[in-house]
Amino acid sequence: MSVETADRVAAVTSSRPSTPLQTSWFEFLLDGSLLENHLQKSYPDPTPVQLIIQFLEQASKPSVNEQNQVQPPADNRRNRTLKLLALKVAAHMKWDLDSLEKGLTIPVLNMLLNELLCVSKVPPGVKHVDLDLSTLPPTTAMAVIIYNRWAIRTIVLSSFPEKQTKPGPHQMNMLSIVQQEKEMTDNILTVLKEQATDSISVLEGALQLKKDFYVHTLRTLDLLAADAAANGETESSTAGLRISADELHCQVHYDLGGIFFQQGCTDQTAYENARDHFRQTKELLTKLDSTVHVHLDEKRLAGYWNACKALTEDCDPSDSQNTPYNQINSLIRARNYQAVIEAFIKDNVSRSLPNNFRRSVLREFLYKVQQGESTLDEVCYKLCVCNAVRDALEGEVLSVRFQQLLLKPSKKMVDFILEVLSHLLMSQIIVSLKIFAGVTNAWDILETLCETLEELSLLFVVSSHKLFMELLKEEERKVLVEQLRKRSTTINLSAKPLPSFYDIPASASVNIGQLEQQLILLLEPRRIRQILVELHGMAERPFWKVNSKWEVPPDYINVILGIKDNLTKDLVYILMAKGLHCISIKDFAHARQLFSACLELVTEFSPKLRQVMLNEMLLLEVRAHETMAAEGSKERPPSDLVSRVRGYLEMRIHDLPLRQVVGKECVAFMLNWRENDYLTLQVPPSLVMNNPYIKLGQLLASTCKELPGPKECRRTAKELWDVVVQICSVSIQHKRNHDGRVGLIKQRESSMGILHRYAEPLVLTTLISLFVRLHSIDDIVNEVTAEHLTIWPSTLPNIQAVDVEAVAVTVKELVSYALTLNPNNQSWLITQADIYFVTNQYSAALNLYLQAGAVCSDFFTKAVPPDVYSDQVLKRMIKCCSMMNCHTQVAVLCQFLREVDYMTAFKALQEQNSHDAMDSFYDYIWDVTILEYLTHIHHKRGETEKRQIAIKAIGQTELNTSNPEEVLQLAAQKRKKRFLQAMAKLYF
Repeated sequence: MSVETADRVAAVTSSRPSTPLQTSWFEFLLDGSLLENHLQKSYPDPTPVQLIIQFLEQASKPSVNEQNQVQPPADNRRNRTLKLLALKVAAHMKWDLDSLEKGLTIPVLNMLLNELLCVSKVPPGVKHVDLDLSTLPPTTAMAVIIYNRWAIRTIVLSSFPEKQTKPGPHQMNMLSIVQQEKEMTDNILTVLKEQATDSISVLEGALQLKKDFYVHTLRTLDLLAADAAANGETESSTAGLRISADELHCQVHYDLGGIFFQQGCTDQTAYENARDHFRQTKELLTKLDSTVHVHLDEKRLAGYWNACKALTEDCDPSDSQNTPYNQINSLIRARNYQAVIEAFIKDNVSRSLPNNFRRSVLREFLYKVQQGESTLDEVCYKLCVCNAVRDALEGEVLSVRFQQLLLKPSKKMVDFILEVLSHLLMSQIIVSLKIFAGVTNAWDILETLCETLEELSLLFVVSSHKLFMELLKEEERKVLVEQLRKRSTTINLSAKPLPSFYDIPASASVNIGQLEQQLILLLEPRRIRQILVELHGMAERPFWKVNSKWEVPPDYINVILGIKDNLTKDLVYILMAKGLHCISIKDFAHARQLFSACLELVTEFSPKLRQVMLNEMLLLEVRAHETMAAEGSKERPPSDLVSRVRGYLEMRIHDLPLRQVVGKECVAFMLNWRENDYLTLQVPPSLVMNNPYIKLGQLLASTCKELPGPKECRRTAKELWDVVVQICSVSIQHKRNHDGRVGLIKQRESSMGILHRYAEPLVLTTLISLFVRLHSIDDIVNEVTAEHLTIWPSTLPNIQAVDVEAVAVTVKELVSYALTLNPNNQSWLITQADIYFVTNQYSAALNLYLQAGAVCSDFFTKAVPPDVYSDQVLKRMIKCCSMMNCHTQVAVLCQFLREVDYMTAFKALQEQNSHDAMDSFYDYIWDVTILEYLTHIHHKRGETEKRQIAIKAIGQTELNTSNPEEVLQLAAQKRKKRFLQAMAKLYF
């Protein structure tokens, strides 16, 4: 017994169950009846599509002659039989293109159908569009129809995005095979797209044939193989599988509809053709009793049909059979926007439209507004409100757009929100069902509305509406009203007083409540005093507690509460609290009125409070001027304001409560307006020693003043460095947080804390430079660059004592703040880009590197200065592109270096998984060596088209190495500018 036989016997007699041996492809060559028996099995192994692949793979293997030269596959009996076997398997599958397309690649299916054309005696060398299908034998005509159906289906399928599978390590040796198959697929698709018009014409011609069609079966293919003389008889007879005209027409209409729908994105009329074909597909489907030979996705057909009707305006709003989608689309086309809004309101009850469709309608209107149709603003906010109500009913979070609408609402908008809610809650569904989950969710919207609105008149509209009464119990209404009253300082304080939210029988408590409400709203000092007099005549209690939002600084609270007269105490407290609130919302005019009245009041009885108010009024004027500067004003502060700031800094009054923020902002004011001479020469030494803000301001001013001369400013820079290092250092007295780290940022004031609203660029540059240097000492590898780094010490004796985390946070916050003041400062942009780079945020880093180049070159119309795009910056840009898999951009940037980095460029060009536009960047390459390497790479990979693009780029006359140096430099500069502009469009 042979070894092979013994193995088979052992497999059969083994006590363990064994997997049946898979039938090999060559066994079908040896036994003619084996194929049909194999295909009749419930689960044949190999499967039919696997068999087709194996047969065609073996039939297309190249041969090698005696001289070891590779020859095309031989046209011998073996290969012809293998191709026929593949056709017989497809015939067993009844030429179902759906199944064949799922199991076979485009090159394999192309080979199979070309073989079908060959055996069906389709005249070679003749275009299919020139054939008269009505005169061809039935199976010949059917072969032409199947091929052209597949052609247009493949074009449509290839337009769908596909996720590329990334090969694993064990598949690396298969990359060349995969690449070859991809190129073959691309070539086939190119040909099919060129012939698409012809394929469409062939299929339209097939629709004119009203007779039945016949396609090859296993039996007819056997007849073809048995006798060449029988071929003609077989083709002319009706021996094949019969397919009725209606079945074929139904399938062809569907396929033609798909190709016309795909063409609609570039040709609007194609949608009408698609609609007509899909209509006839639907009609034929209803006509057919069975659809054995029709293979289509009816859900997809329905989607196509709805899309075509929407795109071709083929919708009648009065049609009772119309779907809700079509009704909405027809209303939009008819510009009947009010009807669209009403449909959305009704749909909140029926919920027949999916949320994603409703949102897409809103996005469409928002897009129209962006294109200039400002008249649609009202439609947009109304649709947004309708969608918000629907979201609430579904238990979803209210959209950000709806929340933004509530920031600046109008009475019209509030009325509409109430109208939508009323329609929902008064619907028959709600009436018939006493308990409805939507009621609670609808109340959520009402509550959100109440909590967001800041205008009292609008709050009154909501709280007096019948919904407010019906949805809430009396206790709940009172609780909400009380909450609204407590937060009323956030309401527009200049609003006129209004009645309370709902009527209560008149009583003394109501009068007090109304007076308190007016007290909260008013800003006119005389009226505030009058109301307080009335309140104190009705009740003796501390009215400065009426609003929990009224706050005065803790430094002053004891002095104010120490006032013996209760009326005066309330008045001083409330005037100061309202004034501080007005400053916070930049209402400086009202703040001046309130503070002036308070100053006049306290001058009568308290010199200490008089000085407090003078200090607060100084801070008010400083902030008012800073706000003007931040908004673009270049006007210097008046001399009297500068004198008052100096007077405050030098003031020494015993037992006077002082807020640190006043001194801090005064120092910042002097720095921002370059009062460096005062800070460096005129500040009393005792003041410098006792006030840390003055000391820090003096060091900053000295450093900024001497910056033009690095040698001179080294001493003052060293002093400033030592102070900042001390600020950022950890001392053993600091308490640790729960996680064991020292809370340095909370424990100490950072140097940027004295800069508010408006900041002098030189001061910011100096601080950025200092903190960047301190940051880089700790992490030399991830170095961040900035201006004037050389003036700071290069070492730190006790670096372990520095809170590295605090320094890193300060650098980020400081640079971010600086860029809000001047987004076009190239130095700050480079620093911010470096911060992103060292934290591995490569896309953001590249964006800012490009911005830095753009601002100093008029958007790259001029050359970027070499001090901006230094080799270090360029290498970081290269790494950013590399980490984002934009390898062609890497190769282009390698040319920008003083010495071209060929090694990095070549390595990048070897990468096949590039996420950039690849060959579209070849025009930006001016280095001939890189272009020659590109040509070699594409030739090696068999990438003919890309190789031609590289050859075309290298063949430009201006890149000829024999040209004068000036010509070559001009060519390089031109490509640099164009490349950087292209990159800016990508990343900005």
